[in-house]
Amino acid sequence: MGNLSEELMAKLNVETVFTIPIFGGIPVPESVVVTWVIMAILVVAAILLTRNLKVIPTGKRQILLEFAVEKLNGFFEGILGEAGKKYVPYLATVALYIGCANLIGLLGFKPPTKDLNVTAALALMSIVLIEYSGLRRKGVKGFFKSFAQPMAIMVPMNILELGIRPLSLCMRLFGNVLGSFVVMELIKIIVPAVVPVPLSLYFDIFDGLIQTYVFVFLTSLFMKEAME
Repeated sequence: MGNLSEELMAKLNVETVFTIPIFGGIPVPESVVVTWVIMAILVVAAILLTRNLKVIPTGKRQILLEFAVEKLNGFFEGILGEAGKKYVPYLATVALYIGCANLIGLLGFKPPTKDLNVTAALALMSIVLIEYSGLRRKGVKGFFKSFAQPMAIMVPMNILELGIRPLSLCMRLFGNVLGSFVVMELIKIIVPAVVPVPLSLYFDIFDGLIQTYVFVFLTSLFMKEAME
């Protein structure tokens, strides 16, 4: 049992891949390196998929690409409405990144989203966007006035909510991805053959995509509330 715990803890540790020799040495963890890999994959895929586009699509590649983009835009615009249309590219990018980060474990990498620093950064970016969308929509006066809604006594709770929202986004994504990773690693250690394959379809694929959906859906929903 002790060896099992040690092996699992070794897999959970966020390893430093290399150190940048400036300012006394800046450690670069594995989650950052894997994120660079995901960024490179997404950039290359974007270049390849958008080559030689035509006004009237004739090839299957462009038709499928336009279909996917239309569905993605429709999903976010359905939540945010016309006022939030300008924020769709950011939300779509975050969805693509988190989806790839959750699924990259299938290629043998550790998902970056099991690093609390990564999920915290994503949550902070989302909460900044949420408050910015509300400020831009309502103006400075309307933004601060909204803290007293529906009544003045709610001001402390509404202010506290500014910290609760990013914390809930961060811990929900981190906890679910980490939990799935731990379960799969335990199964691989105890039963290394056959059994992990079908379970991987759930924990690595289905659960990873569900967490992507939940994160961007809640971010969009909070933005909608902030802009109302």
